[in-house]
Amino acid sequence: MKRSGFADLPLHGGQCPPWLFERMKRLGGHIIEAIVALFGPEEFLRRIADPIFFQSLGCLLGFDWHSSGLTTTLCGALKEAVRGREKDLGLYICGGKGGTSRKTPEEILRYSERDALPFGEALVNYSRISAKVDNTAIQDGYTLYHHAFFFTTSGKWSVVQQGMNPVTCFARRYHWLGERVEDFTCEPHSGICGIQEAEVLNLVARESKACQEGIVAMLGEGFTVVRRNVQDALRYLVLPKRHRIQEKDFDLSRIEKTLAFLCERRPSSFLEVLKAQGVGQKTLRALALTVEIVLGTPPSYTDPVSFSFAHGGKDGTPFPVDRKTYDTTIGFLAQVVERMRIGVSEKNKVYEQLKLLSGEEGKQWMLWRH
Repeated sequence: MKRSGFADLPLHGGQCPPWLFERMKRLGGHIIEAIVALFGPEEFLRRIADPIFFQSLGCLLGFDWHSSGLTTTLCGALKEAVRGREKDLGLYICGGKGGTSRKTPEEILRYSERDALPFGEALVNYSRISAKVDNTAIQDGYTLYHHAFFFTTSGKWSVVQQGMNPVTCFARRYHWLGERVEDFTCEPHSGICGIQEAEVLNLVARESKACQEGIVAMLGEGFTVVRRNVQDALRYLVLPKRHRIQEKDFDLSRIEKTLAFLCERRPSSFLEVLKAQGVGQKTLRALALTVEIVLGTPPSYTDPVSFSFAHGGKDGTPFPVDRKTYDTTIGFLAQVVERMRIGVSEKNKVYEQLKLLSGEEGKQWMLWRH
């Protein structure tokens, strides 16, 4: 994964006013249609999986440039923008914030059945694995509360999900692009946005491969051996202060039930361990630290975490949203999209015109060219 930098995403109060959300939805819809018309729906997945493009798009649509709410509001606006037009665009957006995120599998299957798409179950699997990785295999202090799943009629997919640290009130956003995921358990992200943390257990880092293999091998030795190793490691483990784990930090009876289940299943890969029911942060952390002590194969503790205004921001930073300019932008792009519908020959003409735009107007449109 390319680490190109990081961004602070603090929690801001308030809600997106209806007049702004309606404009975000309309302009977002035009931008989606323009990208799809020029480059295809798969290109939109690539761009939305890019943390910088995502942030720029949120800024272009007028939301807070560094607020955690940019993620949830932008995804919500884009989802509403394509609603009812999914099949025509070849693009589907599922999930959202809070309880809506848990309905993602249901939405994926509903769209798949409605439009006769043969890969619904596979997409549900990708949705669940990406959430499990970011909530369990990467232990950075952020709990997921938003999960947006994007996919096309060709079966390509991407994920934008966000977690919140309740202590610091900062958010972290995780981006996935399916076509770049070769291994869900080894550097699977296209990018992660957030502040750098000092203490992170990163079990999907490339440096954690030996630890992953050690976990799988140890589980294959049977429950009695695993239980003894884990109990001894948790009881006597002494590491640098930031990694110190004590027996009182764990509910050993619950972990033992999960370990017994894993040993009975004898998983053949770390992905199987991760996907297993009941495997959460504490179980994985206990296994990782035990393997570090018993086999000498430590996991990675490196944090995997890796903007521009056209219309202003909701909170008035750097200036209040200019509604007149916003509506002019919507009208202009609506004309562009309408011309694209005329035929393929017009697309190149429109694209060349957009390239020639200069000054402030040009800066706006080149954001979606990226």
